Amino acid sequence: MQKTENNTSCTLTLALSYSAKWEITEAARKLAQQVKEGQIDVDQINEEAFAAQLTTTNIPDPELMIRTSGEHRISDFLLWQMAYTELYFTDTLWPDFRSEDLYEAIVDYQKRKRRFGKISEQLN
Repeated sequence: MQKTENNTSCTLTLALSYSAKWEITEAARKLAQQVKEGQIDVDQINEEAFAAQLTTTNIPDPELMIRTSGEHRISDFLLWQMAYTELYFTDTLWPDFRSEDLYEAIVDYQKRKRRFGKISEQLN
């Protein structure tokens, strides 16, 4: 923590005992309560209003998600936030994941063309 305390350009998020389904349900519940209490109108609910109710509201959406252990699923992890996240799967188990594995994932990520939901022709 001391070595990286002044870093500002990268965020590492570890979600422990976290459930995206729970997080989304709670955000919906909060917005419903605000409508019920007259704090907001139902027409004010949009992506930004919803995202502001998430527990991860101040954490940037991930650009790359590395899934270890050979599993090819995201396991209830940041379902809302990962809409445009690049996914990288490795057979390496988490306890065995080393800097070389991270380097390999980053090199793979650098080769990708990020489109954020668009097709290649729309980017040109």
